[in-house]
Amino acid sequence: MKSLLLKTQITALLLFSFIMVFAQNSMKIPQNAVFYMEINGNQLNKKINWEKFNPFLKEITKEKDKQPSWNDYSKTGIKYDATQYHYATFNDSVQAYNAHFIIENKEKFQEFISSTKKKGQEVSKKNNYSYIDISDDTFVAWNNDRAFLTMINYNKPSKDIWTDYNVVDSTAVTADSAVAVVDSAASVYEEEKPFDYKEEIQYLKDEIKYLKENIKTNNEDIIKYQKDIKYLEKHHKYPEAKEESGEVTDSAYSEKEMEGMPPPASQDDYETEMYEEDSAYQKEMDSLNIEKFKIVKKIAENNFDQYFSSNFEIEVPKEMLSFRDANSDVFAYTDYGKIMNEGVYGKMFRRVDYTQFLQKMYNSNASYNLYFDKDKVRLVNNYQHKNTDIQKAISDVYKGKKNKKLTALITDKSVGYYAMNVNGYKCFDMMYSFFQDAGEKEYQKEFQLMIETMKIVLDEEAISKIAPGNGIFVLNELKSKKVEYTDYDYDEDYNEKEIKKTKDVMVPDFTFAFATENEDYWRRIFDVLTTNKDFAKKFSKNGNIYVFKEGTNQESVDQLFFTVKNGIVYLTTSMENLTEKNQSEVSKKWMKDSAKYPLSGRLDIQKLLVGLEQEFKTGSERKTLNLLRKNVGDVYFKTEVKGESIQTEMDYNIKNSSDNSLMYFFDLFDEIYKNIEADKKPQTL
Repeated sequence: MKSLLLKTQITALLLFSFIMVFAQNSMKIPQNAVFYMEINGNQLNKKINWEKFNPFLKEITKEKDKQPSWNDYSKTGIKYDATQYHYATFNDSVQAYNAHFIIENKEKFQEFISSTKKKGQEVSKKNNYSYIDISDDTFVAWNNDRAFLTMINYNKPSKDIWTDYNVVDSTAVTADSAVAVVDSAASVYEEEKPFDYKEEIQYLKDEIKYLKENIKTNNEDIIKYQKDIKYLEKHHKYPEAKEESGEVTDSAYSEKEMEGMPPPASQDDYETEMYEEDSAYQKEMDSLNIEKFKIVKKIAENNFDQYFSSNFEIEVPKEMLSFRDANSDVFAYTDYGKIMNEGVYGKMFRRVDYTQFLQKMYNSNASYNLYFDKDKVRLVNNYQHKNTDIQKAISDVYKGKKNKKLTALITDKSVGYYAMNVNGYKCFDMMYSFFQDAGEKEYQKEFQLMIETMKIVLDEEAISKIAPGNGIFVLNELKSKKVEYTDYDYDEDYNEKEIKKTKDVMVPDFTFAFATENEDYWRRIFDVLTTNKDFAKKFSKNGNIYVFKEGTNQESVDQLFFTVKNGIVYLTTSMENLTEKNQSEVSKKWMKDSAKYPLSGRLDIQKLLVGLEQEFKTGSERKTLNLLRKNVGDVYFKTEVKGESIQTEMDYNIKNSSDNSLMYFFDLFDEIYKNIEADKKPQTL
């Protein structure tokens, strides 16, 4: 019995140990990850039409005058209907983008990699994977069923220009030996170097190249630089300066020597004399690049070793997945707090006042769920501040009162609108929450006193009554208008003269309006504008309407109308916009949305392009315009508080016969690309 019990205990212990080891062997997202993305291949692969997608990819990936390196991107050996994992890391010296794929055909994948690598490049073999460097900063590793791609940008750690101390890069420690070589090589540049005639020769060559562009007026300078180069090559220094008639000349060459070298006949026939390449300098630069490559390669190998020694499960922090929707085609997470508060940006903030205020303001993250539906593209963004008190203050701002009077300005003929219904009073609380404890430590008491004084001085309630937080901007249409402008011409003696010209410009016809609980305050402002002797030159009053008029025909918007009525302040480019208009069922729906959500808006891109028609001049531009007008749709967005985040949904409705909204973009880009290529071909009569 005891023996059986002992065996059971040992078995359980071994099983538990195995489970613990297995659990600890997962691939963790690095702590300095600032971006994470999942591509839902199971859904997305069904929406790709490879017959259309392949020709498009071949065109954009082929090199000039060469065939594309791969013909069928649907057969690269990658399992497209599996989930892909992408993430980016960021610190002072290393920025890396990583992607994990599942392989369904190893041989095909190796064939695909071979088509992209450099000629003669060899694959490196490791115990449990193989890898190759596609370029100096891009590496791919794989085994039988997994692939890992990483792109690494490395910059040598140097003295911190933003702070007074040096920072050691933890990532670079993995390549100490290589870093030491780079440090020793780079130290040459940190010391003040003596005059180098070779560098001076290169500078003069560059000057000649620049002067060639204006060869007719710079022949003498070119000849002088050529003689300087010859002299430097022979004597390794410039000739001694000579004094003539009390003046110091910068060259020892005589005028006779200068004349002895005639200028070239023409710019086209002129060829700069070729000089021997500075091999020592080039070798030094090659050495630095080689050592940099060693560091990048070492970092990539460490990442590969960790991944291919794991169980291939990607362990992601819970906060990154808080708003992930399993039904979305693509999910992405961005940590703005780490991007802005760590690395070079964080050090930069330390050099300015109110460092903690800036750090608190950016200490947030955002999640994105992207959907390629049949008739539209949807992007749902969830913004969340990491400080719960600040997040609550932000959410309170988005809980404002509704105002239906403003929505009457929206019509179905409008190009677009932007509506806002926020709580203006709560904006002060949000501002104070950012400033709370944001002062320097030694002045914390003084800073808190300043904040309290601001609260006393500012009458938040009175200010919020002036503009409670309800407003709308409506772009009614774009109109063509002739405006005058001044151009300049020159006569035969190069005397400047002014020429008055006219041109057609697009003028926006818009209405901006916002609610107020203090109409008298705004009327007093407008009255001052019309009675002040300086302002009255351009401001006038006509009944209850205040008019601003520029008085010239040189501005696109030369007059504006102001008025206050029924608790609304209006600013518009046309008196007609102040009258209520009949609304269709479509515009009534927009009215309801604009009154319902804290922020909402719409833009009809098709109508916008019609208004901008005159800006497209050439035949190619007009062909592209017609293509866009035929295919572009409209954009709609809405923002509201959802739980502990601010959620914004943006929809782009498509208007063509594409298979779905994903292929819509490829179809559209393909048509634009064909138009551009057709214009490059010579026209035959």
